[in-house]
Amino acid sequence: MRALAALLLVAAPLHASTPPPSPPIDHAAERAAIGRYQDADQRLQDVGWTLARGNAAFCPRVIPAIGLQLQDMASYSAPGIARRALGFKGDFAVQTAARGSPAALSGAFTRNREVVLLEQFDPHSVPAREAMDWTRLVRAHDHVDATLAERGGIAVTFADGAIARVTPVPVCATRFELMGDGSKAVADGARVVIGIDFPAFRYPEEDVFAAVLGHELGHNVLGHDAWLDRNGRSDRNVRHIEREADRIIPWLLANAGYDPEAAVTFMTRWGSKHDAGLRLRLSHDGWDERAKGIAAEVAQVKALMASEGKADWRRHFRREIDPSGGVLRKPRGRSLRRAVAP
Repeated sequence: MRALAALLLVAAPLHASTPPPSPPIDHAAERAAIGRYQDADQRLQDVGWTLARGNAAFCPRVIPAIGLQLQDMASYSAPGIARRALGFKGDFAVQTAARGSPAALSGAFTRNREVVLLEQFDPHSVPAREAMDWTRLVRAHDHVDATLAERGGIAVTFADGAIARVTPVPVCATRFELMGDGSKAVADGARVVIGIDFPAFRYPEEDVFAAVLGHELGHNVLGHDAWLDRNGRSDRNVRHIEREADRIIPWLLANAGYDPEAAVTFMTRWGSKHDAGLRLRLSHDGWDERAKGIAAEVAQVKALMASEGKADWRRHFRREIDPSGGVLRKPRGRSLRRAVAP
């Protein structure tokens, strides 16, 4: 997964005849900057894991996972500085172990613990560009996923010689990735990618933050990206899939142990403070109408949780699109308020 945390470097004047020596690097400041990035990623992975694990019984595609997020110094803008700031000899280490995951429960995967082998694969054996190279990290995570699928577990060797063997559990097939800049949240069918400046990181309530991820996860578990590829990305079609992603949030929250009402809180808070203007009117309902649609789902979700102990959206969620065809329902009238998309 991509981890593109940018480090701030001091540059010498471009036109000086004799450039002055560069000031010493403040490794404590660099460690703090990396730590802030890791804190945000920890929150993302904790909540993402809770949603993906809690809804595994209902997702159309599940994968075995252990909740491990690695880091690679090559993905930083200044790998050497990052390496020295963290005191690493190599490039790969633990970034996060999602709360409640097999990696976290093992107790072995502590932040910044250096990793030298993933089963028999040395991730350092893959050449990397000088800086900002996230492809090697993707390959390392792909290897972990493949090993879990093929062998039903993985042995991870640390730089201190210790070995941790971890057995996976099924989760919805989505990776959660944090970008070192940007303020958007997107889903592409296989990933949920969020910029570190996304406003929801400032929400103190975990269940409200989970609602943001639930919207994006909803796109993936409902197959929206593939459906748009088949049917076209018209404003009308986007409106349908955005409405579905809104409405499924309470279902995903409830199965993960979160309050489904948080979905309404999120949309109300987001819409009233981050109105995106006229440009989204054609492809999204107004935020007030979106909140109303979510609230209607909350009542059904609560009833199902009370009677069945689960919110089985495979059986009970009313689709607006035909996953293998076109649109099932006609668009509703648009709100007079301006639309906003998470």
